Amino acid sequence: MRVAIAGAGNVGRSIALELLENGHSVLLVEREQRAMKVQTVPTAEWLLGDACEIATLQTARLEECDVVVASTGDDKVNLVMSLLAKTEFGVPRVVARVNHPKNEWLFNESWGVDVSVSSPRLLAAVVEEAVSVGDLVRLLTFRQGQANLVELTLAPDADLVGKLLGTISWPADSALVAILREGRVITPSTDVALEAGDELLLVATAEVEDELDALLTKAAQA
Repeated sequence: MRVAIAGAGNVGRSIALELLENGHSVLLVEREQRAMKVQTVPTAEWLLGDACEIATLQTARLEECDVVVASTGDDKVNLVMSLLAKTEFGVPRVVARVNHPKNEWLFNESWGVDVSVSSPRLLAAVVEEAVSVGDLVRLLTFRQGQANLVELTLAPDADLVGKLLGTISWPADSALVAILREGRVITPSTDVALEAGDELLLVATAEVEDELDALLTKAAQA
């Protein structure tokens, strides 16, 4: 997979290193000469240029990218690059960083954004996830499909404890994607029984989150 990342700051370089470790091809686009720290990610391609300019993106061969990540510290730059990547170069997947929560509403398909990642919201979600048992926590929003990645740690008194996944009627437009149990990742299957303390990761539309929350948090009858 070829990935172009706009912004070679700490965030952009960290993403690049992770993707390279996973065997992907990465191009870092940076407009500031002082931020061209090529030695920190030597196996990536580097390009000095403005990601908001068509000429730079043509040089980057953006049309050959499977994913574009707009990860600069400027929301305006991230929006413009996302729009250009989607409309001018037909990039299949565009991920954009949201720096200021007040701008979150802009990061949607109208600006070419498939997935937006808000650092403040993500940090808040991580804090909630760390201290919440029995509460549904939204971790990430996938803008194009209007679906969310949500998490819940199953409380000891939850009605679903001990039940096989195949016997549970999940709400429409929701899916259990993974169970984290005692340091292991368990792939959901019909013969897996839920246990107290299981961390459930689900994808669901916003419309069914309340229904999902009610199912997962319902206490067992005494």
